[in-house]
Amino acid sequence: MDLLAHNPHHDGSPLYVDREHAPLGSTITVRVRTSVHQPTDAVWLRTVRDGEPFFDPCVRDRTDGDSVWWTAKVPVHNPVQRYRFMVVSGESFRWLNQAGVFDHDVPDAQDFTVSAYPGPPTWGRETVVYQIFPDRFARSAAADEHPIPDWAVPAQWGDAPIFDGPHTPLQFYGGDLDGITEHLDHLVDLGVDTVYLTPVFPGESNHRYNASTFDAVDPLLGGDEAYRRLIDAAHERDLRVLGDLTSNHTGDTHEWFTTAVADHDSTERTFYYFAPDGSHEGWKGHHTLPKLDHTAPALGERFRGVVADWLEFGIDGWRIDVANMTGRHGDVDIAHAVARDIRRTATEVDPEALVLAEHGHDATGDLAGDGWHGTMNYYGFSFPVWEWLRDPRKPTPSFGLPVDLPRRDGTAMVTAMQAFTASFGWRATTASWNILGSHDSPRIRTITGSATLHHLAAVLQFTLPGVPMVFAGDELGFEGTNGEDSRRTMPWDDEVAFRTRTLEVYRELAALRRTHRALTAGGLRWAHVAPDEVAYLREHPDETLLVQVRRTAGDFTDLGLTAGAEHLFGLGEAGPTPRAAVWRL
Repeated sequence: MDLLAHNPHHDGSPLYVDREHAPLGSTITVRVRTSVHQPTDAVWLRTVRDGEPFFDPCVRDRTDGDSVWWTAKVPVHNPVQRYRFMVVSGESFRWLNQAGVFDHDVPDAQDFTVSAYPGPPTWGRETVVYQIFPDRFARSAAADEHPIPDWAVPAQWGDAPIFDGPHTPLQFYGGDLDGITEHLDHLVDLGVDTVYLTPVFPGESNHRYNASTFDAVDPLLGGDEAYRRLIDAAHERDLRVLGDLTSNHTGDTHEWFTTAVADHDSTERTFYYFAPDGSHEGWKGHHTLPKLDHTAPALGERFRGVVADWLEFGIDGWRIDVANMTGRHGDVDIAHAVARDIRRTATEVDPEALVLAEHGHDATGDLAGDGWHGTMNYYGFSFPVWEWLRDPRKPTPSFGLPVDLPRRDGTAMVTAMQAFTASFGWRATTASWNILGSHDSPRIRTITGSATLHHLAAVLQFTLPGVPMVFAGDELGFEGTNGEDSRRTMPWDDEVAFRTRTLEVYRELAALRRTHRALTAGGLRWAHVAPDEVAYLREHPDETLLVQVRRTAGDFTDLGLTAGAEHLFGLGEAGPTPRAAVWRL
């Protein structure tokens, strides 16, 4: 119990911060918790205003059980206002920042932050997201009427994906939007409330990230009319719909690019990076994906139109593909300006629109508060969980790394999570997606090698700060060794596939998250961290939940907290297996 009993604590949740953004010139009340078991003589609030540190004393407010509460007011002097606490005991002091407690000086980069910028929409942090790769989710009867395109390598529903080689992006199953609409009730039953579709624009591939236009939905998916039917049916079920937009590049058949190649004097020529010899830059060297040059003023206007038009059509927000590379090329870096522009455009159309960035590593520099609301949190969530729960019996392929995934202990997992939370900030972390797998990564079932460990990963996904994103098929225990292999078809005609404990676990966890404010808006305190077991508190003014997860067989560590607590959820408690449990204290 050392972590609970002795460590001062503060985070960006309502228990510690009265509001997460406020106008410049106003103040935000913050609270910090210390322990009666480690007497504290004083607590000072340190803010940095216009680059200079200032100190203000915190007021000792009350003692509540083992906790002593201190309060202070943070002046919102700069748009992103940084602060930390100096905790004084005798002749010594420690720093409390977002990364933890330190007995040495630390840089400002991981200080707590409040902002003058409005935060993400509330629904975007409380939701459960379900990702669909349209070619592989479902075929409607109308799909049989769509001609197979010349570029495609046809496949039968249920065939294994070609996950390596030149045919990988061309293998075509023919899933369509009406097929998705027909199965929306599965999503409702599962407990998700946001549908995220990978691109629906035309493109000569099954993934459609090589769009030929941003102005129409691919006829192979049913066209604009099918998209309208899907959006309307989703909204009737209180489901939101997110689009997927490539801001970094287009396909080489895109109407902008073909115009640029055909007419060197065209406005569209300025949209791309052309060399004097006529060659062009492409995403990571792929010349079929020509890179957009966002320094071109006309491109900004054109792109704003795309963002706005589809929001007006009815989608509820955007996932931005390759956001980390958008607006960056050599000595050009206007990524933040592009992010601000896209978000401003989106929220002008719909103040509740969500704009979320794809980012495969450290998104810190792209989460300043006035651009992307959050990110796909691979390095702050996915990798730490994969490494803790990966199958120790066999090599595990990684996503984006040249080596296999290592197996690490619970301390390493928590340390990594804390580092990225500290770097992103609380607000961006809680709006970012907790991902166990996506169309770009191996499946969590393949990484863990067992249903039991897969279920433990889902517990972490649904109970840690952040938004759970479920890739279609995770709830059925799909396998996949890489992103392309993970893009398997849903077995709608196989009733046995839907009679699985994994599906029940996802339903139970989605319901748990939906009914407990501590899981959608609560803070986080780590209660116990060991190689094979972690425990944490999710704290909200309305309630406190305790989550314990153990990756090996054995009893939970007795933290002295569960006597009289309400047991809400459990896995593996009936036998000698890895286990997880959630209690309301």
